Amino acid sequence: MQKGFLSTALIGEERRATRLFLYLFYIISFGYDIVYNILIPLMTGAIPKLGIVGSYNGYFMNAIQLGLLPIAIYLMKNDRSSSVKYLYFYVYTTLNITTEIILFYGHPDDYHGGNIVEIILVLFSPIFVNKKYFWTVSCGTILKYTLIGIIIQYPNVVVPIILIIVFSFAAYILLNVFQGYVNTITTSYQKQLESIVKGIVAILELKDPYTRGHSERVGRYSLLLARKLGLFNEDELNAFHYSCLLHDVGKVNIPDHILTKPTRLTEAEYEIIKTHPKVGADAIKEIDGLQWSSDVIMYHHERWDGTGYPEQLKGSQIPLLARITSIADAFDAMTTHRSYRKALTPEEAFQRICDGSGNQFDPHLVNVFKEVYPTWLECIEEFERSDIAQNLVLKF
Repeated sequence: MQKGFLSTALIGEERRATRLFLYLFYIISFGYDIVYNILIPLMTGAIPKLGIVGSYNGYFMNAIQLGLLPIAIYLMKNDRSSSVKYLYFYVYTTLNITTEIILFYGHPDDYHGGNIVEIILVLFSPIFVNKKYFWTVSCGTILKYTLIGIIIQYPNVVVPIILIIVFSFAAYILLNVFQGYVNTITTSYQKQLESIVKGIVAILELKDPYTRGHSERVGRYSLLLARKLGLFNEDELNAFHYSCLLHDVGKVNIPDHILTKPTRLTEAEYEIIKTHPKVGADAIKEIDGLQWSSDVIMYHHERWDGTGYPEQLKGSQIPLLARITSIADAFDAMTTHRSYRKALTPEEAFQRICDGSGNQFDPHLVNVFKEVYPTWLECIEEFERSDIAQNLVLKF
């Protein structure tokens, strides 16, 4: 399933933050080693306490870090930028724990805990606006010093631990500020997008009064069915709901005399009706922020047996969300009055959905439909009460 409506923007921001992270990591990490292990000894003539062993340790760490770069590039190219920061932290911390225990075990007085790379990892963790990563870095770094202190028996390890806690506190404040900005922008964007979607649906319902409320009901039924599957998070469900509201948007291109015809359509007229999924999908693709709706709009009239339209997709070739919408769309179409027929009872519609298992509808989804059917009946009662109340308001 495609992610929520901000997914594309957030993925782009994650990728940019990851690039910045990589630049800082390599500049600071290699810069620190060059200054500490090369420039200072050359300028002062001092020999590092750890001698050649320490130098080889630095070369080994640098080689591993450079080896991570192709992996990071691969992950970023495959839209998995969010994994890069965890990869670098886990590898860097593990290497630090291992090499520092090897170098300082037995002579803890030579140990001087803490380096600028770890400080950068903590202080710059808020740029990802991700509390999970923040706690991973902060707690992981504290755990590292605690473990080293215990193993090499160095009690003064408490000093770098205190410093990490202080830096983590500052980073946490920044993280909450960033999250506040993101949440404000997200909420504003959601409201604007919801207004656009509802405006489009209102225009469609003005064109075809018999479908008044149809999109909203299909959205409610589909959401209940999708939630029952347990496969989607709330952001994905919200995006799906908007997709359902827009599923018939292509009907704005259908002539009124066909859309509201009180008798059976001719074969030629039915062919025109069958164009609305593609018309709707093509239109939505051009609207920034609504492209994620295209699969539901395009394929909600496909059938499990491959005899649907517009592309005669079969079985699991049909996107899952379109299969869900197909059941909800058919159920609502059957249980509401149309220009060419009266509504069926919910029980009759239920039976027809069950009879369509394996030919029109996905058999697994039909089984899930049977489980959520009582909640659909509650929705029907709610919609009926709402219509009665609305009619009373119009009368007075």
